[in-house]
Amino acid sequence: FELTDALLCTDGPVKTLVELSLAPEHRRGHGALYGALNHGRLEVTRLRRTLAGLPLPRAADGRIVLACDVSNWLRPDAATSAERLFCHTYGRGRGSAQMIPGWPYSVVAALETGRTSWTALLDAVRLGPGDDEIAMTATQLREVVERLRAAGHWSEGDLPVLIVLDAGYDVTRLAFLLADLPVELLGRMRSDRVLYFPPSPQPPGKVGRKPKRGEEFKFEDDTTWPAPARTTTSETSRYGQAVATAWERLHPLLSRRSAWADYPEGELPVISGTVIRLQVDHLPGDRDPRPVWLWWSSIGATAADVDRLWQAFLRRFDLEHTFRLIKQTLGWTRPKLRTPEAADRWTWLVIVAHTQLRLARPLAEDLRRPWEQSARPGRLTPARVRRGFRGLHGKTPQPA
Repeated sequence: FELTDALLCTDGPVKTLVELSLAPEHRRGHGALYGALNHGRLEVTRLRRTLAGLPLPRAADGRIVLACDVSNWLRPDAATSAERLFCHTYGRGRGSAQMIPGWPYSVVAALETGRTSWTALLDAVRLGPGDDEIAMTATQLREVVERLRAAGHWSEGDLPVLIVLDAGYDVTRLAFLLADLPVELLGRMRSDRVLYFPPSPQPPGKVGRKPKRGEEFKFEDDTTWPAPARTTTSETSRYGQAVATAWERLHPLLSRRSAWADYPEGELPVISGTVIRLQVDHLPGDRDPRPVWLWWSSIGATAADVDRLWQAFLRRFDLEHTFRLIKQTLGWTRPKLRTPEAADRWTWLVIVAHTQLRLARPLAEDLRRPWEQSARPGRLTPARVRRGFRGLHGKTPQPA
């Protein structure tokens, strides 16, 4: 408790873990701080249920929108730390990505509507050596959805939960693994993908084997694009004109390799969905943006659905703001902890701290610096809420 209070009440970003012991809220010495992380105990199962039971943000139509992504705790110099993996990291320039040893964490959060830096963190799972990332993500999402159902956030008759993913995930395989849940998946695809339409009906009287797939749909070859099922045009203040085009009943060609190598004998499944191509006029710093390709695990999208889906995908980037906050301000990846178990404890303490900031959001005052602009009502960022948390902390009951 004292470590979490110190994390929330200390001034400025967390640079080192040991400095948190100097905060007035931390009444023990620095040795107890490390002892708590190295040998303490957290009831993570109860904590997950508690997070699922808190009020959750919802989209404009009332549905829950979840985002899932992996964030890395890089530990390149920790040669004695166990269960490190090579983590993909981006450099400052194009083509400068690197693979650096560290601990990757899969994080699930509920998204709000509109432009915001707030998300509701619900779960975090560290990926270990030998883990199938997609299978682990499917298990994690399944457990999160079941906890939300148990907490009463979803019941029969409600709109399906929308899960938004970036290009690092095999969204079609995730849709197959989660097909029994009341969820829809929306994921970004690489621009070099090739999908297929269903085969055309055979002419009457024709004999022989029915084709397994229909015409190709190459993302990079517009000559393979038939007339779209839906096209919408929207004017945005940030990206100019946004044109979304949708084609239905497209599926990838699966083969008995990699993830499908152990699939039972017989034909591999056909996982059909809707492809959406989003083209905008400009991006910040990029006057000639490339189109974004999305795959939705359902069909029959109306024009309103197409706009809702690509706008929900843009909201996924709010999770990046949360990652930047917990890393740069709350110091998630600052400690030089040796064991992955200690890293897990610290990760959950940071999630608890972020959740307290979210709950304190309507109570906080805007303690802005002289050079900062005043925030609009209800638009305080997590960093500004934390700036005044010490004043709120003294007014709340403390654990015995």
